Amino acid sequence: MGRTEGSHSNNNEIRHQFRLRVRTELEQLIPVLKWFENHTQSLLPETIIWQVKVALAEGFTNTVRYAHQHLPHETPIELALAIFSNYLELKIWDYGNPFDLHKKLQELKESDEDPLLKEGDRGLIFMQSLMDELDYIRLSNEQNCLIMKKKI
Repeated sequence: MGRTEGSHSNNNEIRHQFRLRVRTELEQLIPVLKWFENHTQSLLPETIIWQVKVALAEGFTNTVRYAHQHLPHETPIELALAIFSNYLELKIWDYGNPFDLHKKLQELKESDEDPLLKEGDRGLIFMQSLMDELDYIRLSNEQNCLIMKKKI
């Protein structure tokens, strides 16, 4: 959970960077949200913090409930927060099966049912609407990474 500060002249340079590693337990959500708050409260507007906290809570609980549902509680969930001059990037790594996020979001968009009425899909809709970019990629080391970006 270190902090580094870079030059303020380039939008692509990281100004602040923080990491956290927790166990696969829903009870870890409170420490995860506090970690995020502690590192952003003096850096970001309250509205942005609130929006990202909702997306972070959804992403983290989805990792515990779905990606890691058959894995032991000791399985780590790693998080990284990078703050650039005009956006922030939040990443959550998991060890679950691959998942096609964009396909699922497209299915929800094309569905006749209101996705907000379906508990399992509601979080994806919230994350997509609160963040400016949302992606979920499979890495070569059998990990997945949820990537969320928000303009600040």
